[in-house]
Amino acid sequence: MYKAETRGISVTVQSRFVEEESSPNESRYFFAYTVEIVNNGSEQVQLRSRHWRIIDGHGACQEVRGTGVVGKQPVLEPGESFCYTSGCPLNTPDGLMAGSYTMATVAGESFEAEIPAFSLDSPHVRRSLH
Repeated sequence: MYKAETRGISVTVQSRFVEEESSPNESRYFFAYTVEIVNNGSEQVQLRSRHWRIIDGHGACQEVRGTGVVGKQPVLEPGESFCYTSGCPLNTPDGLMAGSYTMATVAGESFEAEIPAFSLDSPHVRRSLH
């Protein structure tokens, strides 16, 4: 489990390899990740957008930006949480993801809540020690 907190917004991520959606012989590896966002702050916030950096096992980086998450822009009162699961295809058996959510307060102030870097690992990774 990976966790980061920014201005009272806690973001926790768990990832897993999805064997049934993957085809290692064709260099297709699919990973699912579940995110929980908790408002530990004292004011209402809304998740407006997301920014992901996805880095494959060769170090190639892809950036993804979009409105909300899974088609939603959840509003979180103090003490409330929002959880969702999404996925990421890679052409390597491992990689990592990190990013941020743009959050907005009732007063209209925006800030970036960190999404912790987390690894995408499959059992198909070949590791070598030097």
